[in-house]
Order: sequence, then C-alpha cells, then structure tokens
Amino acid sequence: MAGRGKLIAVIGDEDTVTGFLLGGIGELNKNRHPNFLVVEKDTTINEIEDTFRSLGSVPGSVAEANPSQHDPPLWDEIDSWQFLNRDDIGIILINQYIAEMVRHALDAHQHSIPAVLEIPSKEHPYDAAKDSILRRARGMFTAEDLR
Repeated sequence: MAGRGKLIAVIGDEDTVTGFLLGGIGELNKNRHPNFLVVEKDTTINEIEDTFRSLGSVPGSVAEANPSQHDPPLWDEIDSWQFLNRDDIGIILINQYIAEMVRHALDAHQHSIPAVLEIPSKEHPYDAAKDSILRRARGMFTAEDLR
C-alpha cells in the first residue's frame, strides 16, 4: 500500500479558506491540529507568523502596523500551528496581501518543501511584482535564457 501524500495548507481570509475547505483540503493531523488559518481583522501578525513558521522568533521580525495587537500567543496555540514544521504539509497557500504582512518570514523560508505559493483574494488582486517565487525565478535566468 502506498503512503499518504502531503497536504495543502491555507492561510487566508474567510472566503479563500472556505472555498478551499469546500474543495476538500481540510484535514486534522494526529494531534487534531488543522491545516488552515482564517485571518480576520483581529488576527495578530504574531499569530500569522507563528502559524507559518516554527517556534522562536527571527531577530527584527516585528513589523506590525498596530503594536497593541502583537501580544504573544499562548504556548498551546503556538504548538497547534507551525506549518513549516509539520511533515504532512507539502504546499502552503497564502493570500498575497497576508504574505505582505509577514514578508520577512516568507523570505527567510529557503526550503522547497513545503512550497509557499501566494494567491489572490476576492478583495485584493494578484500583483506579480510582489510574488516572492517570481522574484526568485527572475534572478535565476537572464534575458538571453528566455529567448
């Protein structure tokens, strides 16, 4: 019998996450932790970062618009997320406007798995100039390579 594949995780607004959940990506791991995060207006940047990456902070990672919303989450809450540390996740989809909030954490992620893909949302159209994967790809090729 073949082993199970990897999951897709989603960090996004309510409409985006609901759409993917209706499409069947919703899963709970063995510890009953979901593979998605709904970002609402009261979701702090710390919660988004801690969902995306592991415990521990990157020096200088506090880039918030509202410092009062940057309260440290409870240890149990941090442990329940950590998409980068979960071995069952292969792709992380994140709304591009949310990715901009935690750009430093996304740029610090250098591994190919899980792959991080920025997607548009209903309210915020996709901007190719802000996409970290496209920026990296442009740096790999010269104009002559594309002819």
